Amino acid sequence: MPHDTLSDEIALRIGLAARHLPDRDPARLLRVLADCTGLPPSAAALERLRIKDLKQAADGELADLDPDLLKSLLAYLKGEAGHDLAPAPPIEPYREGEMPGSIRVACASNGGDDLDGHFGAARRFLIYQVSAREARLIAVRETDEADTSEDKNAARTALIRDCQVLYVASIGGPAAAKVVKADIHPIKDAQGGSVQTRLQALQRVLSEKTPPWLAKVMGQDAEARVRFARSVDAA
Repeated sequence: MPHDTLSDEIALRIGLAARHLPDRDPARLLRVLADCTGLPPSAAALERLRIKDLKQAADGELADLDPDLLKSLLAYLKGEAGHDLAPAPPIEPYREGEMPGSIRVACASNGGDDLDGHFGAARRFLIYQVSAREARLIAVRETDEADTSEDKNAARTALIRDCQVLYVASIGGPAAAKVVKADIHPIKDAQGGSVQTRLQALQRVLSEKTPPWLAKVMGQDAEARVRFARSVDAA
């Protein structure tokens, strides 16, 4: 391959990475890569890239991005993400109101039922209806259309606006502010792993004394939340 030719594989990596920039601007990423690796970048040069390189290149072009988002960009550039999207678990039937005492939970995922997505880069949200006794996957919402919006974080928040809780591997401050403003409680879990493990833990909480933040999202009145807080203080 001539040195001045960009391979299809590298072009795909750059395109997938640029797709997750807040402004989705490939030229912005290319300016950074030109400074870091020279153009066109080789696979070997991309493999040597580090987060500090992305932050410092092109006079700090990407320095303001959330560190977890930079990690995602680096994974795409190295070819470690973005190709095969494992299928989600099957959706289960659900009708509104048939799971009393339940809440709706969004989980940021990049494949299967893994909780491994950064809020601004996850490829889908798995939507579960969760009660103390049961957890059903009721929807899988892909993020492609939301990512065409000028304000990607707002569009992603709108995608899960019917949920009360969000599980995410990571989330930046501005995005978290939008989620909270939409009355969704974000829970950051950097360990990742199976969504089922997190839902089982949530079910145990639902079956015991409900903490105030969860009582609030479940719609319990203020008096009930105060009674719970007092009982915890007295314990």
